[in-house]
Amino acid sequence: MKKLILFLLCMAFAAQAYAQDLNYYEVLKPQAGMSADEIMKIMYHNKYSLFARDYALPDSEVFYIDKSGFTRKKLAERYRIVMGGKDDVQYKDLVVVTYPTHSKGLAILTWTYEDPDRDQDVWLWIPSLKKVRKISASEDDDAFMGSDLTVEEVSTRRFKDETYTLLGEENFAGYQFEQTGEMKFQGKPCFKIEAIPKKPHWYYSKRVVWIDKETGGNIFEEYYDKIGKVFKTRFIQWEWYEKQGRQYATQTAIECKDLRTGHRTVIFNRDQHYDEGVDESKFTLRSLQRSKW
Repeated sequence: MKKLILFLLCMAFAAQAYAQDLNYYEVLKPQAGMSADEIMKIMYHNKYSLFARDYALPDSEVFYIDKSGFTRKKLAERYRIVMGGKDDVQYKDLVVVTYPTHSKGLAILTWTYEDPDRDQDVWLWIPSLKKVRKISASEDDDAFMGSDLTVEEVSTRRFKDETYTLLGEENFAGYQFEQTGEMKFQGKPCFKIEAIPKKPHWYYSKRVVWIDKETGGNIFEEYYDKIGKVFKTRFIQWEWYEKQGRQYATQTAIECKDLRTGHRTVIFNRDQHYDEGVDESKFTLRSLQRSKW
């Protein structure tokens, strides 16, 4: 009996140490016995690809679909370089619109710092005006490039922005991906976590997140308003990307629905790459102003 207790204590300690040791450039997965905080730290580690030195997404298709089915399309590119604490920077992230012509070159550049109490630097480059505008933290709830996603959801939300409670473990019921008609992730084992924003009077009162036990990815989220009603859902398809014997969890498709308006945004990420040697000079204001997207 004593040996069994000792074994269980060792397993719990190992799980705790694993989650706390979120080293850059390491692949991390959630483990049984972890707390909600530990699981969510791994989710953010994967979301911002802190397991790799850089990330390149040269082909992202974005569809804006209203209640009647009318669809608009944009193309975008995304790049990230993981600094690993150099000059107090955790990572630098860049999203650029490449189509349609009237918004080509519109870009959002984000620098995220090691210090969790230090605000991120976020800049919007507007090529038609040849102007860079600094985005403040109070604008994180703005629509990201006209989509149903907010700036926060795409590029600025961090672990420190919410408090977390583990609601339990359950098999995900599945998600009907409206764009393709496919049933996704039915029966996938998940951790179910409640996340409450620390910002007062924020655009949601809480969200409930299903974390895939295999990849550590947030495969489904429900957003609740102040009266406890779900007003938005977000599905994210996570798959494995293999490179030189390593497996990286990566987002390949997203469908975000505004249940109040019937509008949705669908994103397909294609031809993604990790550790290809993305140049740090890409992530500067000067580079944005000289770009020819």
